[in-house]
Amino acid sequence: MRSKTVTPANAVRGTVAVPGDKSISHRAVILGALSNRMCSVENFLDGEDCLCTMEAFKAMDVPIVRRGTSLQIQGLGLDGLKTPSGPIWCGNSGTTTRLLMGVLTGQPFEVRLEGDPSLSKRPMDRVVDPLSKMGAFFLDAKSGSTHLPLRMRGTHSVKALQWKSPVASAQVKSAILLAGLYASGTTSVDEPSASRDHTERMLQASGVPVKREGLRVSIQGTATVRASSFLVPSDLSSAAFFLAAGLLLAKEELIVPAVGINSTRTGFVNIVKMMGGQCRFVKATDSGGEPIADVVVKKSALRGTVIEGEVIPRAIDEIPILAVLATQAQGRTVISNAQELRLKESDRLAALREELTKMGAKITEKPDGLIIEGPTPLKGAVVKSHGDHRLVMSLAIAALVAEGPTTIEEVECVATSFPNFWTLLDSIRVNA
Repeated sequence: MRSKTVTPANAVRGTVAVPGDKSISHRAVILGALSNRMCSVENFLDGEDCLCTMEAFKAMDVPIVRRGTSLQIQGLGLDGLKTPSGPIWCGNSGTTTRLLMGVLTGQPFEVRLEGDPSLSKRPMDRVVDPLSKMGAFFLDAKSGSTHLPLRMRGTHSVKALQWKSPVASAQVKSAILLAGLYASGTTSVDEPSASRDHTERMLQASGVPVKREGLRVSIQGTATVRASSFLVPSDLSSAAFFLAAGLLLAKEELIVPAVGINSTRTGFVNIVKMMGGQCRFVKATDSGGEPIADVVVKKSALRGTVIEGEVIPRAIDEIPILAVLATQAQGRTVISNAQELRLKESDRLAALREELTKMGAKITEKPDGLIIEGPTPLKGAVVKSHGDHRLVMSLAIAALVAEGPTTIEEVECVATSFPNFWTLLDSIRVNA
């Protein structure tokens, strides 16, 4: 297993172009495969997670040609997928697994889904329950297992569903909506608060009738998917690590260009501003229904805050790097309503408390969040990845402001979402 040693930086500066949005890349492949025409995808994130989604559809006979970050997908329509010759490998990707289960609900064949040890620990019941009501049959459910490996069989007769979700989850919502493409009638999902809405936007851009009323989203089944092209914006969740470095160390402005600033994803920016961070959008534009802008930050005097409620689903992937910022903020930061983080690639709440404490942070773990006292001088340490890409990248940013070198063990997982992270991190460092 590979480790990485990160040394402190005196400052950071420059312009750093981060890879394409992970969430949108997954969905572009799915809708391209289900389209009734050729679909091109530009700025596709070629990390392991999104490649798992691409390979899953290739295994079901969808012709896909990849040249770097460009894809050409010959869509087969809703009914053109073929039975794969073996299990479908989902790697470490919960998005691949759950969204694929939605599509497979409308396929009258059996599929076995497999994943790595980390993914295989994550329960799929939040998706299994509604999809079962729509007609999917989970062959391992009799034994009570909703973990991978999991066998499922879809149906020609998908039932429309009106689902009241107990949690705000874009993956759950998207799985149900994708299954709803195959149903006769209206399928709807009600959420307790807004989760990211890329699926709805991209379905609408692909010619599928979508209706939004408050926290309810509905689609009409058996619509034709007419996706022809997607330009994937840069990923705000990936940008957040460099933006955090800028807020801590950029004496001059640090810029991340062409970032997706969908309002269901900008919780990180809202929270940073609550903490007193200098963060702004410039050169705002729009692409395929997704708003895009350059994001500019500068070193700021941060203060502790309360992070809870409706902002949590809009910042769920950025909580780890926000925790790092909180260690350097003046006063107490309280994170609540974030129990969803216990079901990610790691138990992120426990892992953050464990690893940042090794670096000298003052963190108390609670059932649904963290209490972080700041500012705390961090010191270099040997820390663990817990197999979690976002934890690794958060610890790397913490290492930039620590005293002495920090060694992060088992960093291979970064490739799932951000293959060139270390190269870009080196590019913004100022050591003299």
